[in-house]
Amino acid sequence: MKVVNKGSLAALCLFSALSWADNVPQPASAPEQVSSQQNTAPQPPTVDDLLQAMDEASRTLNYEISYIVIRQNSIETVRFRHALDNDTRTLAHLVHLSGPPREVIQRGDEVSYFEPGVEPFTIATNRMVSSLPPIMSADIYELAHSYDFIPMGRDREAGVPCSVVRIAPKDGRRYSYLIWVDEKSKLIMRADLLDRDGELLEQFRVVSHVVNPLIIDLMRGLDEVTLPQALIIPQKPSTDMGWQVTWLPHGFESIAGNRHRLLNSDRPVESQLYSDGLFSFSIYVADADNYTIREQMVRQGRRTLHSHEVQGREISVVGDIPPSTAKLIAESISFEPVAQGSQ
Repeated sequence: MKVVNKGSLAALCLFSALSWADNVPQPASAPEQVSSQQNTAPQPPTVDDLLQAMDEASRTLNYEISYIVIRQNSIETVRFRHALDNDTRTLAHLVHLSGPPREVIQRGDEVSYFEPGVEPFTIATNRMVSSLPPIMSADIYELAHSYDFIPMGRDREAGVPCSVVRIAPKDGRRYSYLIWVDEKSKLIMRADLLDRDGELLEQFRVVSHVVNPLIIDLMRGLDEVTLPQALIIPQKPSTDMGWQVTWLPHGFESIAGNRHRLLNSDRPVESQLYSDGLFSFSIYVADADNYTIREQMVRQGRRTLHSHEVQGREISVVGDIPPSTAKLIAESISFEPVAQGSQ
């Protein structure tokens, strides 16, 4: 793996059933009536219906899954429990079962993180950052503008029959997923992250699962746990960054921006986070210095870093996108002044 010089901006960047019909005997003299009843028979669920059911199951069922995540040089074993308290408040608990102790606890609109070497902290949000497939919490309707949902048949995974669906980008500028959805519970049993050549980048695979309404009795114990107080993040005024992105893959939107100084450096850096609901990436812009590398590309699994220098500034794009896409985004950044009142 390529070594990134200490002090450069690049150092900061290196972190988803068969239908049936009654057979009602009909008089031989009434074929029109038979045809009419056949036309009103229940139809098989569409792929969109399946993904919507998957989204609802992930959010509303009381369940426990034990799964593994296989990456290029590592395997994680994880247990995740989810329940709804009084059908409204989410309780969730994710625990890494190997290596240093790590866990995440969600109680309603607050999520607490416990990591080795880091002071525990809580963030006011209803979304957990974890190794679970992002399709589990994505907006299926919004994704349909940028992705095709392609049925791939049926298979068996984690001991249950599953419907297999490919989630493929319409523009070919991002990665795709192949997911296995339990035909009964509608929970994801497996998710393969694939690059544009179909090569496996990362795999989420359930090894055991339980759906049981009594899980809520166990999860209510989380209310007895003392958690860190939620961090208060000051709201910063929205100001122009002094640069703009002139090209993005369809569906990606800016969801956050920030100005701060690099760690162990006085260099200020401006950043913007973009997401299409399934994948995300960040753009970092800072003044170039003696540590700046004129151009570099690093890819490790799903994560890509592209960095180059232009007009005395260092631009870095890092995230879950293909290297060629990261390069196009970086090269589209313009430092032309933005007219007042325009975006």
